[in-house]
Amino acid sequence: MRICVYGAASPTIDPMYIEKVEQMGKIMVERGHSLVFGGGGNGLMGAAARGVKSAGGYILGVIPKFFDDEKVEAICDFCDELVLPDTMRQRKQIMEDNADAFIVVPGGIGTFEEFFEILTLKQLCRHNKPIAIYNIEGYYDDINAAMQKAIQKNFIKENCNELYKVTEDLNELFGYIETPAEQIRTVKELKDG
Repeated sequence: MRICVYGAASPTIDPMYIEKVEQMGKIMVERGHSLVFGGGGNGLMGAAARGVKSAGGYILGVIPKFFDDEKVEAICDFCDELVLPDTMRQRKQIMEDNADAFIVVPGGIGTFEEFFEILTLKQLCRHNKPIAIYNIEGYYDDINAAMQKAIQKNFIKENCNELYKVTEDLNELFGYIETPAEQIRTVKELKDG
């Protein structure tokens, strides 16, 4: 299975997150999976790639050409394949097209945006791929609480909770990712409007 990992690019985050995501990358390969990711060499993107590489796994990196031209962030230099699209939108589309599942690790604005876009597409029945949030040290507790509040206030249908999994347990996370998806639902079941 090709798993897309969304996560932080920052090199200044707590090393505890780096260690946990590197370990996750190793476990991915041990379970027979490869990595699709945003091509960054630092932060949790770099950690996932290092974990996968150390276990001998395949890595597809996708990072916009302007990141290199404008030195936006470090680029992972050991990808098996590195794709350099022109735009962020193209980057996300290539990552989505090449992934069978998604894992969201701690990150910032870009990671939040990637999660909500892939979740929205699943809600709209444009894909039926598993989405799991690796909730290290409760990092995503507040976002999950905001989702539940939106459900309570009827901005989101309750069955949207079934579209993704939030956990800090890697066995539970990979068990969810590796379980065949239920039949795709209809948009009307998942969205009002």
